Amino acid sequence: MMKGDILEAFPYYNNKNGTSNGLQIRKLVFCYVLLAFAATLFFTVLILYSPNPFSNFILKKKATTLSHQSPLKIDPATTMNPKNESNDEKKIKCDLFDGKWIPDPNGSLYTNWSCRLIPDSRNCLKFGRENADFINWRWMPNECELPRFNANMFLPIVRGKKLAFIGDSLARNQMDSLLCLLSQVETPKDVHTDDSDHYRTFYFPSHDFTLMAYWTQHLFSSAVKIVNGSETAMFDIHLDRIDNNWGQKLPILDHAVISIGHWFNRKNYLYEGGKVVGCIYCDEPDVPNLGLADVVGKAMGKALEYINDCKECKALFTLVRTFSPTHFEYGSWNDGGKCNRTSPSTEKQADYDFLMEVRNFQVKEFEKIKKRTRDGKRFEILDITKAMLMRADGHPGTNSHDPSYRDCMHWCLPGPVDVWNALLMAVLQSNEFNF
Repeated sequence: MMKGDILEAFPYYNNKNGTSNGLQIRKLVFCYVLLAFAATLFFTVLILYSPNPFSNFILKKKATTLSHQSPLKIDPATTMNPKNESNDEKKIKCDLFDGKWIPDPNGSLYTNWSCRLIPDSRNCLKFGRENADFINWRWMPNECELPRFNANMFLPIVRGKKLAFIGDSLARNQMDSLLCLLSQVETPKDVHTDDSDHYRTFYFPSHDFTLMAYWTQHLFSSAVKIVNGSETAMFDIHLDRIDNNWGQKLPILDHAVISIGHWFNRKNYLYEGGKVVGCIYCDEPDVPNLGLADVVGKAMGKALEYINDCKECKALFTLVRTFSPTHFEYGSWNDGGKCNRTSPSTEKQADYDFLMEVRNFQVKEFEKIKKRTRDGKRFEILDITKAMLMRADGHPGTNSHDPSYRDCMHWCLPGPVDVWNALLMAVLQSNEFNF
C-alpha cells in the first residue's frame, strides 16, 4: 500500500498542514490489530465456555428420545439411562435387579466418620476391618445404568410424607443405611426410640419427611413356644392375626418397605383359627412339614392382602423387599461360622438355589397382589436377593462391638446394603412420574 493509500484509508490522521504523520499511522494500525486480536479472543472464549446451540440441539433431541424410554413406561423399575437406546417409541424394559458388581473407585457416599448414626454392630471399619475394598463396588444392571443415590433428589420425592421399614433387624439395616445417605444433606431429628430400640422415628424438618422402623419378626402375631413349662427357640406363628405393632400404624403411612425371612428359618409351628396347620423343620406325623420358602411366601402374601384390604389406609405405596441372604461358612453364629471373603463373586459362583427359592415365592406373591390392587394402593418390588448373593464380602463377621459371634447375616455400613436404597430411589422416581 502506497503512502497516499494510507492517507485515504485514515483521513483523520493527517497533521494540521495536511501532511501524513507516519508515527500516528503506525499507532493506529497497531491499535486495530490489537482490537482484532481481542475480539477474536473474546469470541473464542465465548464459544468454548458458552452453551453450544448445536450441542443443545443434540441434547434436546436425545432427551426427546429418552422421554419414550423413561421410567414412566417401564415395569416395574428402570433408570433414565438405558444402555441400548433406540429411536423408536417402544417400551424398553430394564430389570434393575439382574446384573453384576463392578469396581467403583468413587466408593461410598458416606463414611463411618461422616455418619454418626451407624450402629456399632454394623460399623465394620470402626471395629477392626482392615480390608475396605468391599466399599468400592457398585451394582450394574445388565441393560441400564443404576444412578447413584442422590439425597437431593430423594428428599423432594418424599417431602411431606411418612416412610416405614417394616420387618426384622435387616429392615432396620436398610433404614440405617438410608439415614446415613440422607444425613449427608440434612441432619434428622431423633424423635422416638423405645427401650428395645426396635421402633425408631426420625424427622427431616426441611422436607417434612418422617422415617420410621417398625420391628416385627414374622409380620404376624407370634410367641415363643413353651414346652414342658420352658421356653424354646421355636415360635407359634398365627397366620390369621396380623402383628399390630405395624398393622395398626399403616393408616398414617405413605410408603412402606416390607420384608421378612430369617425368623422363619427354624423349627416353627403355624396356626390358623387356633389350630396347627403346619410347621417348618418338624417331623411330627400329624403336622404337615412345610418348606421354608413356601411358608415365607405364604406369610408375605397374607400380609400384602392385609395391606390391600386396609380401608383406613390412604393411597399407600408398598415395596416388597425380597430375602436377604446369609453367607455363613464352616459353621454359624456361635460355632465357628465365617464370612471372610474380600471381593464379590459372580452370579455363577453365588448359586444358592435354596435361597433363590425363598425369593421366588415372595416374588410370586407380589405378582399376585399387584394384579388385585384397590383404592389407589400401589405395590412394587425391591428384588435384592440375586445381587446380595454375590456379596459374601459385605458382612460384619467378627468386626463389630461384640466379636464373640460371627455376623454373616447383616451388612456393614457403609457397604453393599446401600444399593437397596439406590434401588428404592429408582423405583420411587419411576412411580412418582407414573401417578
